[in-house]
Amino acid sequence: MSFIFQEKLPVPEEIRKQYPLSSEMIQVKKERDKEIQAVLTGASNKVLVIIGPCSADHEDSVCDYISRLVKVQEKIKDKVIIIPRIYTNKPRTTGEGYKGMLHQPDPEKKPDLLAGLIAIRKMHLRAIQETGLTAADEMLYPENYHYVMDTLSYIAIGARSVENQQHRLTVSGVDIPVGMKNPTSGDFSVMMNSVIAAQSGHSFIYRGWTVHTDGNPLTHTILRGSVNKHGQCQPNYHYEDLMRLNEMYHQKEYENPAVIIDANHSNSAKQYKEQIRIVKEVLHSRRHSLDLAKLVKGFMIESYIEEGSQKVSEHIYGKSITDPCLGWEDSEKLLYYIADSIL
Repeated sequence: MSFIFQEKLPVPEEIRKQYPLSSEMIQVKKERDKEIQAVLTGASNKVLVIIGPCSADHEDSVCDYISRLVKVQEKIKDKVIIIPRIYTNKPRTTGEGYKGMLHQPDPEKKPDLLAGLIAIRKMHLRAIQETGLTAADEMLYPENYHYVMDTLSYIAIGARSVENQQHRLTVSGVDIPVGMKNPTSGDFSVMMNSVIAAQSGHSFIYRGWTVHTDGNPLTHTILRGSVNKHGQCQPNYHYEDLMRLNEMYHQKEYENPAVIIDANHSNSAKQYKEQIRIVKEVLHSRRHSLDLAKLVKGFMIESYIEEGSQKVSEHIYGKSITDPCLGWEDSEKLLYYIADSIL
């Protein structure tokens, strides 16, 4: 038999009851969700900056990093809403390597999915309690969303998942903003179709139930660059790309047209320092075009305490063990630059 069933996991409601949000944390999330939603609907001129480690690997260093964001957020709160990245699942192109805290609460030990579910929930709770910032995570596994749904204020659907029907249908039942990335091929039409699907209501099977959803009007696009048939990275954050996307949005009746620019991945060819230049170029495009100022709602930036990346065995505190990230000093400067650039 190909499947070896090892352990039946608790259902999401059991984990949520075991590790609940306090009434204060629930109120914090409610207020944050309202602020973030206002940006996506155009009711607010602020921009979103979804920033943090490529993968949330160690609770202490992740929460330390987020505590640093709090001090910056207070200074730029009139222009920018910071959403910390607490990405607890790591998609792997070949299936090899560290798959994130959900799989391995300790990156140097064997996978433990139950311990992982508890660890990621506890980390999200700690971040809210200590910093007052609710986070973003990637929906790599649609069935796992309900384990942390009450802690998140933003979700991203990755380039390899955006064409998947179950991801699109699950997003249609989510009540917070969800960004759909362009696929690795770079085809904008695939990304736009995913937005249409997620903004519509559906009936489908989910976690052993038949369910119905009403659609998520806060579903939007994320541009992250692409890879051509020769394996070369092709960016899609330039002015012409943004204008093309704006035109595609207006060809059909989408709710709340919006895009977030992912400054890393194929847009930077994973040259993490390039994120600074890319953000600055997009800010210039927003200033040049009123249409783009309305369309581009923010940025996604990979950043940690120490710049670059390391092997799992190196144990440098606050340094990525997956994709290389901006260090704190550059990240702080970039956040202030973004705020200063918003009219």
